[in-house]
Amino acid sequence: MAYWALKALLSPLMLALWPVSVEGRENVSRRGPVIIAANHTSFCDSLFLPLALRRRVTFVAKAEYFDSWRTSWFFTAAGQIPMRREGGSASEGALAAARDVLSGGGVLGIYPEGTRSPDGRLYRGHTGVARLALGTGAALVPVGILGTTRVQPVGAKVMRPFHRVTIRFGRPLDLDRYSSTDEADPLLARQVTDELMFEIRALSGQEYVDRYAKRQGSDGRPGGGPEVGPVSLAGPISTAAPRTEAI
Repeated sequence: MAYWALKALLSPLMLALWPVSVEGRENVSRRGPVIIAANHTSFCDSLFLPLALRRRVTFVAKAEYFDSWRTSWFFTAAGQIPMRREGGSASEGALAAARDVLSGGGVLGIYPEGTRSPDGRLYRGHTGVARLALGTGAALVPVGILGTTRVQPVGAKVMRPFHRVTIRFGRPLDLDRYSSTDEADPLLARQVTDELMFEIRALSGQEYVDRYAKRQGSDGRPGGGPEVGPVSLAGPISTAAPRTEAI
């Protein structure tokens, strides 16, 4: 109930301030379990993505958002799932909650990079999203979000109005060739994740970097570490033109 109340309250305001166009919305089925896996360049990605769908979207959000009173009320009211990024049992608890969403036929939103991009490029994806898709049989839909870095750059506290946002939904990945028991295979999970990231890159137009993104501090700045040059992922790019809609 809180989710729909927040959406009804915020949608008219947001759409008045930020023009949003949607491409390929028909790639997200109207019923049944779906994972929408998107690039993540701005905090406000999680505000715009639900506007593009008529189904409820439950996000896996970093647990730090629940630790601060400034953001905890919003994420709690929206029924989001906190993810501790330490890995191990902390992450498994969030993945179990995500499986519950999918087993109930819901839509799960997740950012495979695990954190916001520190520089606008697309970074290597974590394999949890592939394990969820393989284990639950949910449709895995790649998503490219464009324009949100102009709305709210990294480190900015306020969203800047009148910048256009585009959300592109790609075709679901073909996972029918794998059985549900394959989710435990780490090599397969990596293969599916890399395929997913390639499709996200094709939708977002971002430069790809084959390493994990550094976690950001409270000021939104990335951590240190050696720089690794961008590489290309091998594979075909879909040339089918998606249908564009304005919200």
